[in-house]
Amino acid sequence: MSAAGEFVDDTLQREASWYRAEELRHRFGSGMQYYGATVGAVRGTVRDALRRHAGLTHDEITALSSELWEVPVYERRLAAVVLLQSKLELLTNSDLTRMEGFVREAQLPTLVDPLTVDVVGPLVERLERQARVRANAVLDRWAGDPDVWLRRAALMAPLRALRSGGGDWDGFVRRARIAAEALPALTTADRSPEQEAVDAVLDAVAERRPELRLAFRR
Repeated sequence: MSAAGEFVDDTLQREASWYRAEELRHRFGSGMQYYGATVGAVRGTVRDALRRHAGLTHDEITALSSELWEVPVYERRLAAVVLLQSKLELLTNSDLTRMEGFVREAQLPTLVDPLTVDVVGPLVERLERQARVRANAVLDRWAGDPDVWLRRAALMAPLRALRSGGGDWDGFVRRARIAAEALPALTTADRSPEQEAVDAVLDAVAERRPELRLAFRR
């Protein structure tokens, strides 16, 4: 384990709380482990790690994110997301493959959504020319993937940009259509993760950009 990885893990374990861990287990299930550290503690730990290990390169940041993610502990995986949020400027479109793996394994909105909204979306928004074309093709593929969380990620990606008045609305509509075609038959009472994502984006743009509408039935 790297020195930065050891620091993050040791610190999070010192911030552990058995009753918070039980609350998280009750909320998210027993599919992973929980230290019981708060979100604030996770963010503070990542911030301190980056101060202690200043100047980490792209490869070191992405390797650290994978190192933290590899062990199925909720707080470690959240720390990996926070790390990528903190070093967004170093990331490139080639990192979407790594993030795809994270999304497939996360299966929780509290991990998938910040990774998608605060990392994948802003990363794609700043790409240009062929890099942007390739990234958009990746998101289109995600939108039609059998994995429901990957479909959710494709739909949530432009949320921040659309909410601020920019963003690729046409791309969102295209992916919403792709995801709708990939959806299994559901009862009207069911709301799948990707349906929740579509609703979240529509709610975010409704007040400031009422002209943006989906032109097909979901």
